[in-house]
Amino acid sequence: MKAFLFLLSNLLLALGATAQTKPAELLLLGTFHFHNPGADIVKTKSFDVLAPKAQAELETMTGRLSQWHPDKVFVEWDWSKQAELDALYQLYLGSQYEQAIQAKYAKPSQRDFYLKNEIVQLAFRTAKKAGLSRVYAFDYLKATFPYDSVQKAMQQAHQDVLIQRLGETFNKVEADQNRKLSTFTLTQLLLDFNTPSSINENKGAYLDLFNKAGSIESFAGPWLVSEWYRRNLYMYSVVQKTVEPTDQRVLVLAGAAHTAMMREFAQYDSRFRLKELKDVVK
Repeated sequence: MKAFLFLLSNLLLALGATAQTKPAELLLLGTFHFHNPGADIVKTKSFDVLAPKAQAELETMTGRLSQWHPDKVFVEWDWSKQAELDALYQLYLGSQYEQAIQAKYAKPSQRDFYLKNEIVQLAFRTAKKAGLSRVYAFDYLKATFPYDSVQKAMQQAHQDVLIQRLGETFNKVEADQNRKLSTFTLTQLLLDFNTPSSINENKGAYLDLFNKAGSIESFAGPWLVSEWYRRNLYMYSVVQKTVEPTDQRVLVLAGAAHTAMMREFAQYDSRFRLKELKDVVK
């Protein structure tokens, strides 16, 4: 009887090991916003993604991304508005997208968002080439970003050195990004946004600067940091809950500040194994 139970136990362990899902490759593609409305704290120049050279680069890059054969593509679009994204992607698959956008939106600012956005230019193009029937929304927009409260808390706490450091950091990032936007090709820009130094820069300010904001009685800084973590955790959870056991390769396209955070989450997620952009598009 003991021998039988021992054999049964080993059999169940073996079956359990076999049933475990093999980790999928996860490519977190951090990018800048191709259509730049100037809504971020750091103000950067626009990049003409519709220029012939940029379009040629996008053709090459999306071709290589599609040859990686992603099973799912996620984009920075409100997860609760998946139906709207589905409708846009169906227009794109039917080669009716640009005509429909031109007809629907008279204002250049609205039209440019739908024509220039990285979701369309990079994600839709990749997904179509990869033969995917759907692109998945995973953004979460109900978190706050109380930057004004943080500024006020620093002023009230007379944190002059921290205020100066924060300003210097923003100025440096702004100058560096504007220089690169003026001199780099689109491919160089995307590769640069996904280097270890850029990833660390995107994450560093939150703990090194924002988290210290305010007096000992104030938690305005940690609140902002926690809200940023919360938004990205919620976004990442949408990916986790949408990816199926059979999926082997997953592409997540979002602003580089988002993907920098998600790399930390993915390192502790047994479902995924990180894949680097440079290795896919080299």
